Amino acid sequence: MTGTGDEPFITAVKPLVDAMGGEMIPTDEAGPEDVVLAWEGVDVVAVRLPQLADSLDHILAAMERREGRPLADLDRKAKQEVVRILEARGAFAVRHGVETVAGALGVSRFTVYNYLNREKGA
Repeated sequence: MTGTGDEPFITAVKPLVDAMGGEMIPTDEAGPEDVVLAWEGVDVVAVRLPQLADSLDHILAAMERREGRPLADLDRKAKQEVVRILEARGAFAVRHGVETVAGALGVSRFTVYNYLNREKGA
């Protein structure tokens, strides 16, 4: 990370990086898979994105924090909404995504597939 004038930019993007489960690193430590963010033509900070499976765990943990209780404790309608949100975020494109979500929701894979099919049929 560069000079002191960059703190407002870094402060502004930090919640987004945190929500993705990413890590902010100095630009000179950025690798080819990292994303370098520039502000007013100057490279300010690099973002190391998590592996997809780690992102799903991070998203599930954030959803639990938002709900204030384990996702498994939600009622059926709320669990269906969680599945809808996760589908919109690409959670089921991740290997073992359905299994991971089913475990977090305390339901079977079959139930998650039913929620997904219900959404498509609605």
